[in-house]
Amino acid sequence: MLLRNRSDRTLLLCLIILMLTPVPLHARAQDDSALAPEKHGRKYKSPPDTSHVEVTVLKDFNKKPIMNAAVIFRPTKDGIDEGNLELKTDPQGKAAIDVIPTGSKVTIQVIADGFSTFAGDYQVNEASKAIVISMIRPRAQVSTYIDNSGKPADLKPGVQDPVRPKSSSKTTTPASTTIPANTSPATVPSSGTATKP
Repeated sequence: MLLRNRSDRTLLLCLIILMLTPVPLHARAQDDSALAPEKHGRKYKSPPDTSHVEVTVLKDFNKKPIMNAAVIFRPTKDGIDEGNLELKTDPQGKAAIDVIPTGSKVTIQVIADGFSTFAGDYQVNEASKAIVISMIRPRAQVSTYIDNSGKPADLKPGVQDPVRPKSSSKTTTPASTTIPANTSPATVPSSGTATKP
């Protein structure tokens, strides 16, 4: 391609110079601070490390698992209550949870039909903790008057119905206590012996 006039040659020379000249990076139309992400809201705080806690609930007298027992977790860390969590045990008597903060103290309460309520405090410092709880039958209350320690409760385990007396025969009122409708109270015969005025 031949350049016919001087203006074409000048234009071509300017284009070649622009292409070969390095452009400085700071020579932009925008300011560098505009490219930085804007900071809004709170600073991100990562959630605390959590531990896996598995509770196994067994019958004390035969070591068989208890199904559908309520297991209640109450974790506290640094004196701050972390809330309450409740699970039911599976057919193997196990209840597992993964959201207990590591290093917290956990109060575990177990409620099962026909057994005394269990409560205990556990320190969870490791990543995984297995706890076995043996449930006992209700025991008689210990008092200062009668030593019932170790004796079973008098009532059967489970829901108790109040004792209602059964009436075997209908009770009738004696005829001497009924007042006839046509007599006045002054002339009502009294039961027992009659007295003359």
